[in-house]
Amino acid sequence: MISYSKALNILKKNKILIKSETVLSKDSVGRVSSNNIYSPCNYPSADNTAFDGFAINSLDTKDLSIKKKRKFKIIKTLAAGDNPNIKKVKKFSVIEVMTGAIINKPFNSVIPIETIKFYPNKGKPNFIIVDKKIKKYEHLRFKGSDYKKGEKIISKGEIIKPSHILAFKTLGIKKLSVKKIPKIIFYSTGNEITNKLNVPNWKIRNSNSYYLRSFLKNIPISFKEQNILRDNGEKKFKNEIKQNIKLKTDIVITSGAVSAGKFDYVPKVIKDFKIKKMFKGVSIRPGKPIMFAKFKKKLIFFGLPGNPISSAACFRFFVLPFVFASLNLNSDKNFYAILKKKFVKKKSFTRFIKGKISFSNSGLITFEVLKGQESYRINPFTKTNAWGLFPNTKSIFKKGDLLECYSPSGINELLIK
Repeated sequence: MISYSKALNILKKNKILIKSETVLSKDSVGRVSSNNIYSPCNYPSADNTAFDGFAINSLDTKDLSIKKKRKFKIIKTLAAGDNPNIKKVKKFSVIEVMTGAIINKPFNSVIPIETIKFYPNKGKPNFIIVDKKIKKYEHLRFKGSDYKKGEKIISKGEIIKPSHILAFKTLGIKKLSVKKIPKIIFYSTGNEITNKLNVPNWKIRNSNSYYLRSFLKNIPISFKEQNILRDNGEKKFKNEIKQNIKLKTDIVITSGAVSAGKFDYVPKVIKDFKIKKMFKGVSIRPGKPIMFAKFKKKLIFFGLPGNPISSAACFRFFVLPFVFASLNLNSDKNFYAILKKKFVKKKSFTRFIKGKISFSNSGLITFEVLKGQESYRINPFTKTNAWGLFPNTKSIFKKGDLLECYSPSGINELLIK
């Protein structure tokens, strides 16, 4: 068996090339940006008012006070979207403005409508009365204060979110380059696996495929499940591999049939093909029998163990990093937490531990090892909000040790419940 770190290095060196394609920005949510994307313009495109009120030239108010008032003539009303150009503006003039209206020189400040004193009356005003010095740039939103032309909106390798769509459409970005969606074909294996709801106690419901499909809903990956491969399905599996090579499938994944049992034929079938790189068995728990192969025909294969948590852990810590690396997706970042209680394991194995992240009274992030770490136990997995990675460098982890942790989804978001 190889170590987990060595397995990751093999995956990194054998990542596949995912090409790019151009899509409409409105259809790009959930995709991985192939390039840095920059704003083609300033936003706002010009200085505009943040309030309903009256735009004024602050220089005209420099000598005003409660004892020295002045009338300012209302010369125009501007709403958002109106042409703001005015040919000649006399001194001591104002324009009525609605929120979002463009403010051009000589006007450089806005008096909110709530503070305005009208003359001769509010019903039919011709003037407003100003009785104090108005500061320059009051209640204005400045050109380029949100996005300057050339400012980065999103980095290469980021997943495009709905908030990015808002920026793209606001800034006039119609099309952009994204990574194509890699195709995963999945096979459950074993006579014991069934898709039926009511099953005898010697059968197991097909849950792994449903978990992976739901897991990938927020990640730009195409996931398709094929029929279950039975214990006598060696020939069928071999034909399926040939078909996937022909169809240029990116990744084939199996769940089960990778150990050393009588019906564990998956490794034998894979080795019958021309393989560029392969490993079988990694010193990890759960998931020790995991298998990886890169075919000379460019097909990638992952053989996951059949136990639910082993399959979930191996997908999270092998398949997902491989896909993210192939997509140049910069998302799966680790974080660190303080271990709440002592934990002991075999030194030779890296452990992926179901755990719960919370905050201490002093605001520190803590990691609690949940009870029930066996690979068949699903109950504690439903309470997990983080994976703890206990490396093979030592066997005893003390209370208070700093622990490397990962989000369950791979997307760099941590939910504390």
